[in-house]
Amino acid sequence: MSSSLTPRRTVLLAAAAALAGVPGCGASREALLDDASADHLGQPGVVDGQPSSVILAGFDLIEGAQERAAFGKALSIFRSGQTSGVETTIAAGSTLFRKLGVGDPDGMQRLPGFPGERIDHRSSDGDVIIQVCAGGIDPCRRLVDQYVKESSRILKCRWRQSGFLPAHSEGETPRNLFRFKDGTENPVRSEFPKWVWDDRGGTFLVYRKIHMDVDRFLSLPTDRQENIIGRHRRSGAPLGSEEEKDLVDLFAKTSSGRYVIPVDSHVRLAHSRSDRGARMLRRGYSYDAGGGDQGLLFIAFMRDPALFVRVQQRLAGADAMNEFIEHRASAVGYVLPVAVLERFRNGDFGD
Repeated sequence: MSSSLTPRRTVLLAAAAALAGVPGCGASREALLDDASADHLGQPGVVDGQPSSVILAGFDLIEGAQERAAFGKALSIFRSGQTSGVETTIAAGSTLFRKLGVGDPDGMQRLPGFPGERIDHRSSDGDVIIQVCAGGIDPCRRLVDQYVKESSRILKCRWRQSGFLPAHSEGETPRNLFRFKDGTENPVRSEFPKWVWDDRGGTFLVYRKIHMDVDRFLSLPTDRQENIIGRHRRSGAPLGSEEEKDLVDLFAKTSSGRYVIPVDSHVRLAHSRSDRGARMLRRGYSYDAGGGDQGLLFIAFMRDPALFVRVQQRLAGADAMNEFIEHRASAVGYVLPVAVLERFRNGDFGD
């Protein structure tokens, strides 16, 4: 990311400097984000264990409201809901920083359009995006309902979407509705400072609602399904391997000279080798809205959403799975570092 600074980024740098204990200086990643401190600086719901249920919601500031006061009040409401067993993660959308009159973080962008998507903009984006996770959907619903009610004079709920993790054993990678394991290639905790948290203890959230033609995909022979994904369905191992965590061998070929992992497979096109090793932390959920509307809530955290753009451009252009999926909603937000969030909540916007 660019290291260039504008005067409007003062509040973000001030928070980083305060955390580092060095007045007036930006803090290095080593000072801020060693393994012990990363979780402390970041919000919940990013690197914690993944609960079984989620509701995501997008909000817009109501026109005519005093934007800074309204956002500070909204943060107080959302922060008051942090209780044991229920996690609330707060992200600022690309439009919010302009409304507040503060500089947006390096890397902030609205996602471009991709071939084949059919985005419902009424169910996308927002000035504020929240993720509420719990061990069951009822606590999520109660808390989101409370947030909507208490913030109704300053925020308008633009959209909300619930999701769930299909049943799985503890420690097992969850499966999506295509019955394949989803999240095998996630970075491990020691890699979070490199790929997830930025220098201030923030991260970017990318959300995509992906409709899946489950019945048609599952009607395919298993070997065809596996060639589309690039992994064995039962074990989750890359094609040509036996264990889920085996390294993906992109160069292995069959005796006839074909790649073992097909050139149009999802695994090959999404592989981090094409991005110099850069990875994102995926925390996806399934959804089922009835009437055949079901699929994946793709939720991922990363230092720079440009990584998602690069990966999705490759997938949209050649992924064999495109025949069975359609992207229908989208959002990107900056998950504010806890220190910056508290400054905003208390009315300190750095001027």
